[in-house]
Amino acid sequence: MDRFDQDGLRLPIKIDSTSNGEFEPVPISPANEQANQLALEQAGELAKRKGQTRRRFLVSACGAASTLLAINTANSHAGKRGGFFELRSASALDEASALAEIGGDEFIFDVQGHYVNPEGDWLRHLPPGSRPYSGLAKASCELADAGGDRAYLDCLGESEFIKDVFLDSDTDIMVLSFVPSTRENEPVTIEDADQTRRIVAELEGSKRLMIHGRVNPNQDGDLEAMDELAEKWNISAFKTYTQYGPGGIGYFLHDDVGVAMIERAQRLGVRNICIHKGLPFGPRSYEHSQCSDIGIVAKMFPDMNFLIYHSGFVTTVQEREFVDGAGRDGIDTLIQSLIDNEVAANSNVYAELGSTWRYLMRDPDNAAHALGKLLLHCGEDNVLWGTDSIWYGSPQDQIQAFRAFQISEEFQERFGYPAITDSIRRKVFGLNAAKPYGIDEQEILALTARDRVAAEKLAYLEDPQPSFLTHGPKTRREFLNFLQWSEPQPTKPTNP
Repeated sequence: MDRFDQDGLRLPIKIDSTSNGEFEPVPISPANEQANQLALEQAGELAKRKGQTRRRFLVSACGAASTLLAINTANSHAGKRGGFFELRSASALDEASALAEIGGDEFIFDVQGHYVNPEGDWLRHLPPGSRPYSGLAKASCELADAGGDRAYLDCLGESEFIKDVFLDSDTDIMVLSFVPSTRENEPVTIEDADQTRRIVAELEGSKRLMIHGRVNPNQDGDLEAMDELAEKWNISAFKTYTQYGPGGIGYFLHDDVGVAMIERAQRLGVRNICIHKGLPFGPRSYEHSQCSDIGIVAKMFPDMNFLIYHSGFVTTVQEREFVDGAGRDGIDTLIQSLIDNEVAANSNVYAELGSTWRYLMRDPDNAAHALGKLLLHCGEDNVLWGTDSIWYGSPQDQIQAFRAFQISEEFQERFGYPAITDSIRRKVFGLNAAKPYGIDEQEILALTARDRVAAEKLAYLEDPQPSFLTHGPKTRREFLNFLQWSEPQPTKPTNP
């Protein structure tokens, strides 16, 4: 497979069924299919008018703008009116116009990134001959056919991660996070994360990559391991999955183990607790994936920051106007918990958009309600940018789409949602996360403007080669294959 798609058959705005491996892929709608088809047809016509190849056109800002305009057209035909991508039609042909609308100079701080260590110790715990994630890599990278039984894992590794995030997108800083797993089964360990941080630091991008420490307090030894994570590895936050645990049983943050985790983080001086909420793994322990406990602990620990990864979003829930006491699932469980516990907007609860925004890009009504509610109830200063890349490939399309997205005037008037202003975009893209993560924007911009990552990117942009690929599961079969590698694996027998 030609990963650089010289025939121009891959769109720069990737609307497809890819998931991050934490939820079953959802097929795209007829409107999405129509948009993709229209965008491909128009790419050929527009490229001819500009005297370019389809590939060259699609790599340009005009290619992304024309794809977003095609999405607008298809959604309009489908009767969607809650949100839209605010672009002039001229941006499909005029590069300067396109750059003015989907380009930008914002400080972009992505608080959720992932990759897989293709040579990690986790592979030693797998059954002989097993090929984890092989379906994903084979579908997305020519390295899948390279020599060695597991060479394809390089498609999901740190080099691809660095290229996707720091060369093919406008991201300034990324937080490397973790997937739900036991310590023995982590596809990226804290040691791996630190090594990747060192690789970036060797490029003089020492503050471009931060790391989490994974902890699930209902697993043996995890509470005690928090001390080493904080004292040895210079983590920026603890990351936990409340639906994950022994036998598939999760926990609530206000349970004994949850409180013990928060108190220990408090003593260790790590003020950020990042909690996966929403995107449930399945029906077992579903209640622990919801957000009823968030407001409780936010009120109990006002000096701690609770960063709600995915914001409680559930793909099977169509977001609507929040109604106090309605008992709806999804983002409403987060808002209800804040209201019930009198936790004010813009205080110590942050709503993160990893996978949430990526999924919402396909449905403007859903997007308008979700973003509008979060900005109202969590606060304009407390919505955080996250993309869950590398599972979705480069996050550049998510960045471009968010730069152009607007809540319709109708929804603003009916539901009291704010317009998505340039000020709000800058806050969400990075300024909001700078506060809990202790980052000074001007210091970072000064560093990143002259480090080797910036210099390499300038050279790379002379002839950019974005793949426009996604790497996460796209079908139920791929999802089930992906999921099994998060579960405890049989220990490989040793010879006596």
